[in-house]
Amino acid sequence: MGMPSGRVYILVGVVVLTVGPSALSLSRSAGQEPAVGPERSTDAPAPSAPPGRLGPGSQAISGSNLENYKLLRYDEDYSYLKDPSRRTDPLDILKYIPLDDWGDDDYLSLGGTARPRFEFNQNPFFGSGPANTHGNNNDLVQRYMLHGDLHLGPNIRLFGQIQSGFENGLIGGPRPDIDVDVFDAHQAFMDLVWRWGQDESNSLTLRPGRQEMFYGSGRLIDVREGVNLRRSFDAARMLLKAGEWQVDGFWSKPVRNRPGVFDDDPNPHVSLWGVYAVHPLAVVPDGHADLYYLGYENDLAVYNQGTGRELRHSLGTRIWGRPMPWEYNGEYVWQFGTFGHGEIDAWTAASAVRYNFEGLPLSPRFGVRFDVASGDLNPRSPNLQTFNPLFPSGAYFNLANPTIGPQNIIDLHPVLDLNFGEKVTMTADWNFFWRESLDDGIYSLAGVPLRPGTPSQARYIGSSPSLTVAWQATRHTAILASYVHFFPGPYLQENPPAKAMDYVTVWIDFTF
Repeated sequence: MGMPSGRVYILVGVVVLTVGPSALSLSRSAGQEPAVGPERSTDAPAPSAPPGRLGPGSQAISGSNLENYKLLRYDEDYSYLKDPSRRTDPLDILKYIPLDDWGDDDYLSLGGTARPRFEFNQNPFFGSGPANTHGNNNDLVQRYMLHGDLHLGPNIRLFGQIQSGFENGLIGGPRPDIDVDVFDAHQAFMDLVWRWGQDESNSLTLRPGRQEMFYGSGRLIDVREGVNLRRSFDAARMLLKAGEWQVDGFWSKPVRNRPGVFDDDPNPHVSLWGVYAVHPLAVVPDGHADLYYLGYENDLAVYNQGTGRELRHSLGTRIWGRPMPWEYNGEYVWQFGTFGHGEIDAWTAASAVRYNFEGLPLSPRFGVRFDVASGDLNPRSPNLQTFNPLFPSGAYFNLANPTIGPQNIIDLHPVLDLNFGEKVTMTADWNFFWRESLDDGIYSLAGVPLRPGTPSQARYIGSSPSLTVAWQATRHTAILASYVHFFPGPYLQENPPAKAMDYVTVWIDFTF
């Protein structure tokens, strides 16, 4: 869908309407990894290159998160700009707009992002996806987001954000939920904050409204940065910070991105609720432990086994830390519940470790990820063992979206990062995929079955090398280019088509 030029002016003008909450009661949601870039605090932003994310979606984050801005824009705190001497950027005038007539601590902060992105696909979905006579399917997608963050003293905040997405050229038309949304409220929530204790360091925040959520490494709940349209939820959240504990509780429904104007709505068939807690873990170096319960209900769930109502409970833990030069991240989840008339018994185990070769030319970082997610053991049984990744990263294994998702999968993933100065990072990685269960098929990132479990008894799916370069050209501009190839293995060859895939994407991200 094209974007008339006049719509750009509408987008600019709507900033005035997107006044929204702010005042950080918590520096980040419970369980969220440290921001890709440094927090903007009372000190000037650090100029050094940010540490890469150690988990799903790392390439998407490296190309969309500038070091001065956060993945969750509502986590940014610009109160330090109350001091005019600390306003070092021309756009800082938009980051702190004092409302002196309202109160000494009242201010409005405005921000936004624009991201045009070109995609080239050859033989999408191994040759089963829509394409021209040469097997190619190319498109240009665009995303525009504007937000307003209104602080009414230290305890009340309003946050609003609009999102517009457009697509041109894709054979088969735009992909539902991830490509086109002409104009809609992506986030609109309120914070009510209570503080207590010494220096009021403890806090309880009530946050009702439409909002993005991100927990842990984005394995189960993520904003879906890799695709064109990000994900949000209509939710009621309670965020507690007490001593060294951070605990979030929430009930939510995912928002469906519709292609029109102000037509996005909560999915009536799907609900998500849970509790997520984080605490330092002293028994391991720089250790942190996440403990969580997530509940999920889907009236229209689809698996290789069939369709039915799904009620799934996830109990998980995550151990992570950065005792430099080492970094580690391990996550383990057990799922139980019901699917149709059967019982659910599924699991995943994921680990990642990375070593930073400090002092060497190009500052190399070498890491290995290893992920296993269970698959169904018998499609003729009513019981289900397929893992459900719920709402994962939009670029889980690489940027070739939305090809293979983390269900019935074994993935070995070595990664090498090189830094060319402070602003350019190159990532070379190679995914190797196997089926965990020979009686289950493979699934897309959206959870849709791509190939059946039978008749093939081959375990090896194939491998996928990729090369990604991210350049922070200016304080506000990032440019990313990525190439991904997929070599089909015996499983795909026995479930044709099994053509080799090529994917190229280039995007420019402007953020303020």
